Amino acid sequence: MQLGNEKSVFEAGNLTVKMMKVKKSDACRPPAELLVVAPEAPGRYPVVLFCHGYCTQTSWYSQLLRHIASHGYILVAPKLYQWLVICKKDETKTAANVTKWLPEGLEACLAKDVKPDLSKTAVMGHSRGGRTAFALALGHHHAFKALVGLDPVAGPTPPTWVEPRILSHVPRSLDVGMPVAVVGTGLGSRGKGGGLIPPLAPDGCNHSEFFNESRPPCCYFLAKEYGHCDVLDDEGLGLGMACRSGKGCKEKMRRGVGGVVVSFLHAYLGGDCRILDGVVAAPAVAPILLDPVIYVKE
Repeated sequence: MQLGNEKSVFEAGNLTVKMMKVKKSDACRPPAELLVVAPEAPGRYPVVLFCHGYCTQTSWYSQLLRHIASHGYILVAPKLYQWLVICKKDETKTAANVTKWLPEGLEACLAKDVKPDLSKTAVMGHSRGGRTAFALALGHHHAFKALVGLDPVAGPTPPTWVEPRILSHVPRSLDVGMPVAVVGTGLGSRGKGGGLIPPLAPDGCNHSEFFNESRPPCCYFLAKEYGHCDVLDDEGLGLGMACRSGKGCKEKMRRGVGGVVVSFLHAYLGGDCRILDGVVAAPAVAPILLDPVIYVKE
């Protein structure tokens, strides 16, 4: 296959972006505090609702969100947790309330000539936020056109195993009614300290199980040499004390994951599968090792 713009998705896009925090008390009245990252140039852009991981903050994903937004997307990241507070259902409820708010409130948060195209909306989440994204897709499938899980985790014990339970361990049984992309990490299933610190993304309830249970179309990319928290900004990499981290450049990891996400969104929100097909056919265009890469179309 002739490679076209596959490499371009792994570099920052052509659009300058603005990142803003939106409070519940602001005029647009969101149901939760938001981090919004959007292009500054006038235009109409698809929207991605992003669910952050447990024990993380939305701002720790700023480089990943900026990368995606620079390719022509509006990212909306609600604050789902109070710091270190375990809630069994509140995160999915909060994300659902933000989903319902988007049509009435999002445009008021943006620059005057920047418009959200809510007919092209995806949901994405990392870690426990990946499980939340799957739960949201199941409960509000009419609101989304695509689903992305970044090293999603659904158990096996609290606080990650919360209602609704997503995984059944039956292949291709998970029908969310939309295309699915799953990005996993090769080191996320490994603990630290000779087993004293358990893995944050254990086998049986991590990325591979989410992909194996998802119905087509679904694609899978394994960042083989990186860990569960390596997609975070450097500010958030202190969580590396609790999980195994890769030795490679973390900036390349963020660009690698960002490029995979952009290629998937271009395909299923933009209707152009050429870049995604190119990345699947030649994953070496990515700045990180993606192995394996699997794309099940039907």
